[in-house]
Amino acid sequence: MDSTLTCLGEWMPRQRWYANKGAAPDLRLVAEWDLGGSPDARVQVLLVCDSSGGRPSLYQIPVVWRSEASPAEIGRPHGAVLVDGTADAAFHAVLYALVTRGGRFGGADGPLYGEPSPRHVRGSHHPLPATVLEGEQSNTSLIFRGAGRAHPVICKVFRQVHAGLNPDIELQSALSEAGARSVPPVVGAVSAMWRAPGDEGHLVAGSLAFAQEFFPGVQDAWRVALRAAEQGADFSGPAERLGVAVAETHAALARLFPTRPATAADLDTTAARWRARLHAALEAVPELEASVPAVEATFARALAAPWPRLQRVHGDLHLGQVIDVPGRGWVLLDFEGEPLRPMSERHAPDFAVRDVAGMLRSFAYAADSVPAGSAGDPHAWAATTRAAFLRGYAASGAAETADPRVLSAFEVDKALYETVYEARNRPDWVRIPLAAVERIAAG
Repeated sequence: MDSTLTCLGEWMPRQRWYANKGAAPDLRLVAEWDLGGSPDARVQVLLVCDSSGGRPSLYQIPVVWRSEASPAEIGRPHGAVLVDGTADAAFHAVLYALVTRGGRFGGADGPLYGEPSPRHVRGSHHPLPATVLEGEQSNTSLIFRGAGRAHPVICKVFRQVHAGLNPDIELQSALSEAGARSVPPVVGAVSAMWRAPGDEGHLVAGSLAFAQEFFPGVQDAWRVALRAAEQGADFSGPAERLGVAVAETHAALARLFPTRPATAADLDTTAARWRARLHAALEAVPELEASVPAVEATFARALAAPWPRLQRVHGDLHLGQVIDVPGRGWVLLDFEGEPLRPMSERHAPDFAVRDVAGMLRSFAYAADSVPAGSAGDPHAWAATTRAAFLRGYAASGAAETADPRVLSAFEVDKALYETVYEARNRPDWVRIPLAAVERIAAG
């Protein structure tokens, strides 16, 4: 296994989903599951712990052992060819069977099992080979297209895994079972058990993959909105309808999961997280120093205002998480929450205004991404679009609206989060959230 981990340690830093860029992985095996296959294609799922960062991270690595070269080769430990499973048809077949028909595999630590949705109608056909969804993602998504199925299936393989049910599965499954049209129908999921790193006597369970129906031929709202911003085209109609869809989703989550009023302790906790985010952003981008007084004043005004109830929320809502499906309307995706937030926070009730602020920041990102010389005024476009979204959210009457002072504070907090993210992952983009912090904090 040491030579396998060495190969993985050389390969992982080149992957988009590897979080600790710039550091050499420090890996140890936590769990492994043999999922069968054929004599020339042995399928495994490896769970490895990386201790190179400040906090250990667990990564899921599906692999296939082959005897011949592969374009998706990771390395050649033990004389065999180790292949990235997400790019190999042998793993595709096993994964598809797990999410559509179920199954259970033993492992060195605990079982791995597939769980089809109760509403999923299982077919006898075999899918065509899966394709990997391209783009910047913190996970790996595979699209299965097969004859005899009304809709393709998209299966997200979680790369960083955590103990507990992933909120993406928990929230979307509840919404789907309740008949909400703002999320895709659920197909199935894959979960497993393993020994907790640092507490080897304790078995924990967590989510490895999640499958839903896939809507082909549609673009995410980011691409649609960016094109409108570049052309100076009115986006207020779609933005208003999007506001209605988000409000209705919040209302459904409030019906399906417990809610409670905000307490003084909740405000103290939120304020502490804001200050921690500000400190992290200052460390990442020292140029923020001049905006600190305005940011702190924005937070103080929010803490003096009335606050909405806490409930379950999307947690990382932006234009890239939304698609416009003909005959269905706006559909929300990826309910995992912010990748940089601890999983315990993502499971807890939160303020729906966080999602509203995330979408408003996304409109601003689209405006700030418009190339110089494009038609129209991108910042005027953003202001009009923002007003339309808020109008739709409030006019739906489905969800509680937040005090504008609270909304501004969450927008600043989101921009600080973006500052840290861009500084770590896309330094050329850090100018966008940096300017936003100054602009929002200044009112």
